[in-house]
Amino acid sequence: MTTLSIVIPAYNEEDGIAQIIERVLPVGKGLSEAGVEEMELIVVDDGSRDRTAEIAAGYPEVLLVRHITNQGYGAALKTGFGQACGDLLGFLDADGTYPPEHFPELCKVALRDDVDLVVGSRMSGAASEMPLVRRIGNWVFANLASLLGNRRVRDSASGMRVIRREALARLYPLPDGLNFTPVMSIRALHEQITWCEVPIPYKERVGRSKLSVVRDGMRFLETILWTALTYNPVRILGSIGLALAGVAALIVLAIVGIRLGGTTRLGPWWVAGVYIGSLCAFAGITLFALGTTSNYIVSLFYKNPIRQGLFGRPLLRRPLERHFAWMGVVAALIGLAIGVVSLALGVRGWTIERLWFYLLGSAMAMILGLQLVVFGVMTRVLAELSHRESQIDLDLAGKPCELRAATAPEAQPAELPLGA
Repeated sequence: MTTLSIVIPAYNEEDGIAQIIERVLPVGKGLSEAGVEEMELIVVDDGSRDRTAEIAAGYPEVLLVRHITNQGYGAALKTGFGQACGDLLGFLDADGTYPPEHFPELCKVALRDDVDLVVGSRMSGAASEMPLVRRIGNWVFANLASLLGNRRVRDSASGMRVIRREALARLYPLPDGLNFTPVMSIRALHEQITWCEVPIPYKERVGRSKLSVVRDGMRFLETILWTALTYNPVRILGSIGLALAGVAALIVLAIVGIRLGGTTRLGPWWVAGVYIGSLCAFAGITLFALGTTSNYIVSLFYKNPIRQGLFGRPLLRRPLERHFAWMGVVAALIGLAIGVVSLALGVRGWTIERLWFYLLGSAMAMILGLQLVVFGVMTRVLAELSHRESQIDLDLAGKPCELRAATAPEAQPAELPLGA
């Protein structure tokens, strides 16, 4: 028998809590068509200072759970999940913005398509009264989640969802605040949890909103990025590193171009360009190498295969980080050669005005080469550690061999005497 437990977190919602309860309770009749036999409604009063708990307690069909002090939106949901008995766990806000009448549709998708997480999407074409500023913010967060998770997401912060109970452990830990839902979305994408979005209408809330567009928006952005970093660091760090390295490469090409054009002196702006290019080169290669190295550490922690490539696919037949060591050696040797030649030319009378650019390039190449060698050694060590457990299992299992039973030598035919 399938049961849906609906959790409503509520904090100072005396103006709307009765209305949302009275909208949720009749939903149980439509759930049977979706394959859900029973419904449980849990209201978690998150330390309200008004009559929210008193009003909710007046409904005998509601299980009321109370926090003594306000702990946060996510904390209230986790408390409700802990008290729930259902196979499916649903939740929505207490302010009347989400339509509980769509729970049967969400449950139907979860059961029919064997989906772990069904999200009621406010950004998929259904009627919406969402303010323009929040709509833009949700669009930005959804596209950021799509980029980081390598999958199209339309609403990463929806507060109406249905989750299979067995999938909950893979989604935890989740934060206690309003950033509960975007972090859940990012974790679901990286944990390979099956996911589906169902369009739902959205109305403006009853009463004053507790969401701060700037403060909570920045918190959403921060937690989305940090959560993604704990799964696939190279996606973020590697992308930034490649962008910075690209800027450095463009500056170098421009300087080489003007030098080949006959210009031997750099003006103030070109000197600033050299400075910026040097910083971008160091920062870009360091961030990219740090991202690829961190992926090995993440792989060791989760005991999962190493994620290769910025977008989930290998950039080369052999992972790029496996080339770091020899690339570093080559870069260091090139830098050393440029430095030796520059010093020799200095001894022969070239002035520092003619040599400074070559000496700078020599130092950069040698330092960057050393960085690549260090990161190459680190990734090699981490790769060996990541394969160690599987190699131990393989060695303990032993290699298959052919066992031959001991048999008596075949009888040779007796030689017959001539003339017999």
